[in-house]
Amino acid sequence: MVPRIPRVLQWLLPGYVWRMAGTEKVIYLTFDDGPIEELTPWVLDRLAEHGAKATFFCLGRNCARAPELAARIRAEGHALGNHTWDHPRGRRTRTRDYLRNVVKAAPLTSAMIFRPPYGSLTLAQARALRKRYRIILWDVLSGDYDERLTGEHCAQRVLHHARPGSIVVFHDSLKAEPRLRTALPAVLQHFAAEGYRFAALPIVTAG
Repeated sequence: MVPRIPRVLQWLLPGYVWRMAGTEKVIYLTFDDGPIEELTPWVLDRLAEHGAKATFFCLGRNCARAPELAARIRAEGHALGNHTWDHPRGRRTRTRDYLRNVVKAAPLTSAMIFRPPYGSLTLAQARALRKRYRIILWDVLSGDYDERLTGEHCAQRVLHHARPGSIVVFHDSLKAEPRLRTALPAVLQHFAAEGYRFAALPIVTAG
């Protein structure tokens, strides 16, 4: 998948949040698929070193397995969004089943922001979800899940393509770990030196 989502695609799909408006030097780092004991604490420690805030799009099943990590994410000022219960692919899942999967994760994520796994939704799924959630996609993809890439390559994808307001995708998953451990520190150090700050996406909390 390309590192930066083409603007024409963003214009054609206006119902999603692709990036944040404005010219202030702010980047919105996001982490999908966690939390997991093997990697999420390391991510949180690296963010803390830079005073960085981020958004974690968590799987409900992982929050259920590691509730203390979900609590730590919130306690340290990060946003926690819904990424479904167990990562179904929208276009291969019946709408009713997909929505049930999202609802199952909702009590553990408790925020009105949602990111579909793989960025994949049908029109019917998107219509139903937009009644309750802001659907967050991205404009810069690190590619850390791709085993054909190196961590340095993933870092360069972000360094070359991120700009003020960019929403950047990383993954706190075992599959991404070898590349994330190289790419994340490089991205944090580079943009901090350039005068950027790292913010969590604004959310509306359920209840």
